[in-house]
Amino acid sequence: MNLILFGPPGAGKGTQSQLLVERQKMKQISTGDLFRAAIKNSTSLGKEAKGYLDAGKLVPDSVTIGLVEEELGALKGTKFILDGFPRNVAQADALANILKKTGKTIDKVFFVEVPINLLLGRLAGRRVCRTCATVYHIESKPPTKENVCDACGGEVYQRADDKEEVIRTRLEAYETSTRPLKEYYKAKGPQTYVEIDGTGTSEQVFERLTRVMQGKS
Repeated sequence: MNLILFGPPGAGKGTQSQLLVERQKMKQISTGDLFRAAIKNSTSLGKEAKGYLDAGKLVPDSVTIGLVEEELGALKGTKFILDGFPRNVAQADALANILKKTGKTIDKVFFVEVPINLLLGRLAGRRVCRTCATVYHIESKPPTKENVCDACGGEVYQRADDKEEVIRTRLEAYETSTRPLKEYYKAKGPQTYVEIDGTGTSEQVFERLTRVMQGKS
């Protein structure tokens, strides 16, 4: 089964993707990972992407789509999860063409739903070690000693983009940009598009995902 996994910042889709990779032997395809690998390997698309990133610009759809097409074309029967792609309707249309060319399909499109107040709590409570980047949370995973990293002794701090007013703006922007994409996949019907309750523990959310994948919901 091949999946697209959506969700707002803080919904936990990265955790769910990792669980699917570990337990279902799926391959996670993240555009961020594709950018880093292409840049590291100095591919033609990687060089193009690096030029935009170094200039502080968004990588255009044409480059992102090209990287995804290369990755999907190289897969030989491995089940995959698209995480962070597509990001807009134009990319969704391009993905449909790529799937047709490569003879692949998307079986389920999951959107992980979490109320905004919970998202704010998850993200605003996040803290990061300034030295080694270990991630903490003031409620669910605080460092043993306040503001001191357990791993390296570095300073644990709140990033500027994890402050509540910034997070609220990010979430509003995400909702605006994602709404057309949700409608695009909803139009495919309930057999394809499924909204998953993202509240509770990561194990509870994973159980909901896998029940749908197994046709038990």
